[in-house]
Amino acid sequence: MKTISREDLKAKIDRDDDFVLLEVLSEESYARGHLPGAIRFQGSHTIPTLLPDKTTEVVAYCSNFN
Repeated sequence: MKTISREDLKAKIDRDDDFVLLEVLSEESYARGHLPGAIRFQGSHTIPTLLPDKTTEVVAYCSNFN
């Protein structure tokens, strides 16, 4: 696991890189606003559904950037 900067994440979004963006905040925070394409993490049971290909890159964030 590695950490990337906000700038690196923005660049990945702007380039339309192939990755899953996972938000790990509450439903209320997600509803108030989230990054484009972000999927709200609802618990470990959602991982197999979200990531059927185990080689998929995942970027998780837990802070609202809005």
